[in-house]
Amino acid sequence: MKLRTKYILFVFILHLTTLVLTYFIFKENKILFLVAEVFVIISILISWNLYMQLIQPLKSLMVGIDAIRERDFNIKFSPTGKYEVDQLIGVYNQMIDQLRTERTLQEQQHFFLEKLIYTSPTGIIILDYDDLIQQVNPRALQILGVEDNALIGHSLTDSNNELLGHILALNSGETRMIKYGGAATFKIQKSHFVDRGFPRNFVMIEELTAEILAAEKNVYGKVIRMMAHEVNNTIGPVNSIMQSTLKTESLWTVDDDLLKEALQIAIDRNQNLNLFMRNLADLVKLPPPNKKQLELQHVVKSVMKLMEIKANENNITFTTSLPETPFYIMADEQQLEQALINIVKNAIEAIGTDGHIACIINQTKRQLTITDTGSGISAEQSEQLFTPFYSTKKDGQGIGLTLVREILMNHGFEFSLKTIAERQTEFRVKV
Repeated sequence: MKLRTKYILFVFILHLTTLVLTYFIFKENKILFLVAEVFVIISILISWNLYMQLIQPLKSLMVGIDAIRERDFNIKFSPTGKYEVDQLIGVYNQMIDQLRTERTLQEQQHFFLEKLIYTSPTGIIILDYDDLIQQVNPRALQILGVEDNALIGHSLTDSNNELLGHILALNSGETRMIKYGGAATFKIQKSHFVDRGFPRNFVMIEELTAEILAAEKNVYGKVIRMMAHEVNNTIGPVNSIMQSTLKTESLWTVDDDLLKEALQIAIDRNQNLNLFMRNLADLVKLPPPNKKQLELQHVVKSVMKLMEIKANENNITFTTSLPETPFYIMADEQQLEQALINIVKNAIEAIGTDGHIACIINQTKRQLTITDTGSGISAEQSEQLFTPFYSTKKDGQGIGLTLVREILMNHGFEFSLKTIAERQTEFRVKV
């Protein structure tokens, strides 16, 4: 029973009892009976006045409680002039002001956090209580190469994405460095926060490619410069001495063709070593690309024509799928040709004999894809791709893909090299 009902019932019973008692006590004295009745009426009026002063303000505060329940913090009450009630109203108004301030601050912080997540250069994936993907920022979508609606509401296990597979294997609080999509290196970190008493996981994906490549290039650049300096300082004088020896007829008392041939082989080997060191030095001294507008189809056709003879020797066929309308890009033609030559050369070597290489330009996606039917790339090899001096070939120097990496990254082109199916390896370049 409500307090208001109890109060009214109490007043009614009390005054009804008083009326009955005054009737029996003063029934023989009408004047006293009338006076008693007047007092009862006055008491009723006073009781009603007390109701209006006490119960009605409480009723108003109940409206405020309903507003709080609905999270509406804009309702406040004016003082009534009654000390006790005004004390209660004052506390209520102060509480409403504080709640409104805290909600405003919380909304501002929430907006700032959402803005920070959205604009962050670090990829962020937030999971709900059931480890379903609830939110993905644009950077994470860019890294994963997927659309927003392909992830939201799904589990990490629902996707075949390689990077999501690495994330799934992480426990909360763990960090892992992985290579993804070719030369790109990422640090993935899984952690959790408590939301309404329950833990929720989130993942941060940070690209470290530029920093790692810069440090890597700084290290191998110093080594190459030091090697080139020492080798060149040695090869030059040695070759000069051997060439002078071959030209000085007085030194040869007999016709020693075998010794002359050995000296010539040594000279040729020194020249090859000198050329090798120059190639290494060129990798370090690769100039910034001189970008000009060029037609990508023309570059592809030139490279295919150049590599066609070597491919025919190994019974490897070329096919192209190029747009009919000119597809222009901004690039350094010489450097881009050099990169494509290395890519096609690697594809030919991966096939060996009897295979096929296809070159496709997707103008809509602005993507160049070179596919070969070679032996493919294993998971272990994929981790080492584009690493300087790493090669899967027995006599490989590990320079070709490093040079390709440097050229494409200097152009700002995204690229990847992976085996997507048996006898199907793709080198993709987004231009």
